[in-house]
Amino acid sequence: MTTEARSHSRLRPLRRIAGAIALVLCGWLAIVIALTFGSAPGKSMAIIGPPSQALAIIVKANGRVLAASDYVTFARSDDAGFVARLYAAGALLVLDAEQAGGCSGLRPKRIAEL
Repeated sequence: MTTEARSHSRLRPLRRIAGAIALVLCGWLAIVIALTFGSAPGKSMAIIGPPSQALAIIVKANGRVLAASDYVTFARSDDAGFVARLYAAGALLVLDAEQAGGCSGLRPKRIAEL
């Protein structure tokens, strides 16, 4: 067996593992995106992309900006169909903010001290 054949036989399992990981990640992302469309009105959404574009998209979709950072902008609307309007306005990726990173846009609840 030549060294070239040995290196190819060693890379096969790594390629399969990398392919499986990529498939699982793509499937998870597809499920998260699909579930975002079913979110109830009034939930916070995370719009992924440059903040200048995200702010314009939120305004077009009749939403309120809650917070913005380098590539994630949080917004909310009490109207049904907010996620669809965000995508129609040009959003690249919209996720449920509570599921994506725990930001609800609400004040944190106080835990009673014992």
